[in-house]
Amino acid sequence: MEAESENSSSFSDEERLKITEDNTKAILRILDIHDIKASFFVEVSLTEKLQNLIKAISSKGHEIAFYNKGSNPEEIENAKKNIQDLLEKQIRGIRQKDMKVPQEKLKLMEFNYVSNIDNADILFPFKRLRRDTEITEEDGLSIVPESISPYSQLPYNDFVFQILPMKYYQNMVLETLQNEEFVLIYLNTWQFTDFKKYRFQIPFYRSLFSGKKMEDKLDALLTFLNDREMATSRMKDYIF
Repeated sequence: MEAESENSSSFSDEERLKITEDNTKAILRILDIHDIKASFFVEVSLTEKLQNLIKAISSKGHEIAFYNKGSNPEEIENAKKNIQDLLEKQIRGIRQKDMKVPQEKLKLMEFNYVSNIDNADILFPFKRLRRDTEITEEDGLSIVPESISPYSQLPYNDFVFQILPMKYYQNMVLETLQNEEFVLIYLNTWQFTDFKKYRFQIPFYRSLFSGKKMEDKLDALLTFLNDREMATSRMKDYIF
C-alpha cells in the first residue's frame, strides 16, 4: 500500500483500495471456480474502508481474519467488534509481523489462533531455513507457524509461490505432505496487481510473474489440488 508511483502522479488512497478490491475479487473468482474456501487476513486499519468487500468474502464462505501491521490493542479490539457486528461471526485469527501484540492480550480479545509472518524478508528463495512447523498452544492460543519444505527448506511464503515454476512448487507440496500434516500456503493480494498498468516503485523481482500470471498460477495450483483430491481448509476449520 505504501509503494510510491514511478512518475510524477501519485496514487490516492482510494485508487490503492480499488486495486486491492479488484485483486481480491479476482482471487475470489478463482476460488469459486474450484469450490475451495480460504482465510482472508484483512489489515486492521483497512477494515472500516473495506466493509463491502469483507461482506462479499464472508458471504462466499471464506474466513475473515485480521492482519496487524501497526495497530495497537485498542484499535484491534475496536475493529474486531465492528467486523463481528457486521458479519455476525467471530473473528478467530490474526497474523502479525513486525509489531506483535502480546499473546495474552490477543487471548483477552478472544482470538483463538495467531499466524505470525516469519520469513517475509527473504528476497530470493535460496536461503534455507530450519525450524519447527507444528501447531502449538501458548497462553491459550494456537500458534500456527509458516510451512517449510523439509527437502528444499524453502518457506511457503508469497514470494516463493510467485517465483518458483509451478511444477517445482507442486512437487514441493507433495514432498512436504509426506512428512507434515498440512501445508499452509499464503499469498498477498498485491501480487495480483498489473504493474505494467499501475507503475509502482517496487523491486523488479516483486513484479515478476505478477498480475494475470499470478491468477493463472493460482488457478493451476487449485486445479492440481482438486485433480489429486487433496483436502483444503480454512485455517479456523483445520485448527478447531
